[in-house]
Amino acid sequence: MIFIRYESWKSYLRYYPITCLLLAANIVMFIIVTINGGSTNHETLLKFGAMANYGHYPEEMWRLFTAMFLHNGFNHLLSNCFAILVFAPPLETYLGKWRYALLYLGSGLVGNIISLGAYRHAMETISVGASGAIYGVYGAFLYIALLQRNLMDESSRKTLYSLLIVGVVFSVAVPQINWVAHFGGLLGGFFIYGIIIRLLKRR
Repeated sequence: MIFIRYESWKSYLRYYPITCLLLAANIVMFIIVTINGGSTNHETLLKFGAMANYGHYPEEMWRLFTAMFLHNGFNHLLSNCFAILVFAPPLETYLGKWRYALLYLGSGLVGNIISLGAYRHAMETISVGASGAIYGVYGAFLYIALLQRNLMDESSRKTLYSLLIVGVVFSVAVPQINWVAHFGGLLGGFFIYGIIIRLLKRR
């Protein structure tokens, strides 16, 4: 089972440096936002780079990146950090540090771009969170489960499928969740992983 973490914290830091940096970035930004107005304050979130579909915000493309490291409340941060902590490390092992970072950030950008396009003419919305990038990780694992079956054991495949089913239901059923970013990130991760393993060969 690749989704069970056996490592000590010291080993985790050594084996998964990019995952640790991503976790640290999310936590640090949450602290900064919290002490500068609050992580649930829309004006504060916009100040630090949240995405929005109204006014001049859609034209500020840098928000597609910064929004990945902002979270709306502690529970939002906790759930996303838990997903990164538990499920992302095997992908860093499979791809290597920089290819993994490219997939994570690329998936998050794809999810945010699709989300911005889908909600461009909807009611005013603000979007933050690492979920698009996290679903990109799931998308990469889905590619592995379907097309590189030798890299994933049966128990891990079943866990992944269950996780995706629950994630889809949760994304659609719960209000105020940007399900478009989730699905966009999932598709992005699936295809980016396929491109990476073909074009960016690991030494």
